[in-house]
Amino acid sequence: MASFTPIRAVERAIDVLAALNRAPVCTLDSLHRNTGIPKPTLIRLLETLQGKGLVTRAPQYGAYSLTSGVRQLSSGYHGEPRLVEAAMRPMDELTRKLKWPMALAVPDYDAVVIRYSTIPSSPLSLLHSSINMRLSLMTRALGRVYLAACTAQEGRALLDILKLSDDPENALAGQTRTVQAMLREIRTQGYALRVPGVRPVSNTLAVPVFEGRRAVASIGLTWIASAVTEEQAVKRFLPPMQEMALRIKERLAAL
Repeated sequence: MASFTPIRAVERAIDVLAALNRAPVCTLDSLHRNTGIPKPTLIRLLETLQGKGLVTRAPQYGAYSLTSGVRQLSSGYHGEPRLVEAAMRPMDELTRKLKWPMALAVPDYDAVVIRYSTIPSSPLSLLHSSINMRLSLMTRALGRVYLAACTAQEGRALLDILKLSDDPENALAGQTRTVQAMLREIRTQGYALRVPGVRPVSNTLAVPVFEGRRAVASIGLTWIASAVTEEQAVKRFLPPMQEMALRIKERLAAL
C-alpha cells in the first residue's frame, strides 16, 4: 500500500499515453471513451504532453499520436507509432496533391491492419474511416504487396497460417504454384492491385514500405473504379507513391 494518496494528474497522463500506445492514432472522442477522462481535462493533458514532445496532433482532423520522444519512456514506444510518425506527413501531402485517400497497413498475424489513413483529408473517399480494418494477404492490394515484399522465411510462415484459414478471401493460399506466380509478378512490377471482383466499386494500388532492407508496412491509394482505369492508375499514381515510400524509409532511418 502506498503511504500517500496517488497524484491523480500523473495517473491520468499515464492513462492517456497508454491509450495512445494501444491505438496509434486517436481522436479526442476515442480518448474520452477509452480513458473516461473529461474532454477539457484531456485537452490540457494532451497539450502538456505536446509541449514535452511526447504527443503530436494532426489538426485537420483532430487526431493525436505518440512521437519518437516517448523513446525516453522505453517500452512506451514501439514500431507502429514510429511508422505512423514517419508516414503521416508524406501521406497527407500526397493526398492533398492527388486527392484520393491513402492508408498505411502493418502485418498482424494472418492479415494487414490499417493504422493510418488520409480519408479525412480526401474529398473522394467512399468510406468515413478505415482505421483498424483488417485486409487479406491474398486478395487485397495492401496485403498482397506486403506478402510479396517480406522475407522468404516470414512469407512461408504466413502462407502456412493462411492455409488454415476459413476466410473465403484466403482460399487461394492452398494453391502454391498460383500464389508463387502472383508474388513473383508483384515483386517484378513493384506494386499490387486488389484482386478483381473484391469490392469492385473501387480499387487500390499498394507499394511496400521498407526499413533498411526489411519490409515493415504497405501503403495503398484507393480510387473509384469507374473514374480511373487500372492502367491510368499505375501511370499516374505509382511513381509518386514509390517516391513517397522512399521518403518514409528515409524518415524511419532519421528516427
